[in-house]
Amino acid sequence: MTEDTQNDATGGCLYLVATPIGNLEDITLRAIRVLKEADLIACEDTRQTQKLLQHYGIHKEMSSYHEHNELTRAAELVIKLEQGAQVALVSDAGTPVISDPGHHLVTLCLRHHIPVIPIPGPSAVVAALAASGLATEEFLFVGFLPPRAGARRKALENLKGEPRTIVLYEAPHRLVETLADAAAVMGPRPAVVAREITKIHEEFLRGNLDELCAAAQKRAPRGEITLMIGPGDGAEPAVDTTVSLKQRVSQLEAESGMDRKAALKQAARERGLGKREAYKQLLLER
Repeated sequence: MTEDTQNDATGGCLYLVATPIGNLEDITLRAIRVLKEADLIACEDTRQTQKLLQHYGIHKEMSSYHEHNELTRAAELVIKLEQGAQVALVSDAGTPVISDPGHHLVTLCLRHHIPVIPIPGPSAVVAALAASGLATEEFLFVGFLPPRAGARRKALENLKGEPRTIVLYEAPHRLVETLADAAAVMGPRPAVVAREITKIHEEFLRGNLDELCAAAQKRAPRGEITLMIGPGDGAEPAVDTTVSLKQRVSQLEAESGMDRKAALKQAARERGLGKREAYKQLLLER
């Protein structure tokens, strides 16, 4: 077992520097010092990082490091590090590597015995969870769910018995579908949508999954979103088979404020029906 906690006088070192998730004042003094002293700053988007550097009067060489060039750029950075360079890795917001590029570089550095030093700071997961009002003793962070409906539904099925608070990121244009899928799979679990944390339009929406889905349908969500789903009891949500598909659609329209198309989609999910099969069944019930 090897331990790399202190760099020697001539060796390079990789610093994982957490940067603000919105408000530029949310940065540590240590992070500012490391960025000032680094020989090179590897960043997800040089334009985004430049705004932060300009705000603090930092003028340093930058190099792009993102998901599309990670494999080749990591090798280039390791060569610089082996030559003694001090490299700071930053993402567009928050902590590098956590749902952001950087894992390949870290593993490559460790393989080459290059010290990797975390510079902790802002985290959307921790900030959102702390203010959510949900249970925080234990939680499960799952990053982003799969974008495709089938894979997302399968991932939620795997999580439906999870007794801890679930924290995930979601793109605004997929939030309604994710909330609808989660409600159908997990039932009326309490949830919180945290939007634009630390920014001017910061907002926390609280309710159960159905209520939040209805709210998101009425007002299209924007900005960076963290979704938290409260602890469940491990029981599968029951589907009332005595209620017809048509009746269930009407219930969802009345109780959750969904439009007819969204209500039919959720009712179909609850019954494990495909879109075409649900429409066919609905026509037969008229």
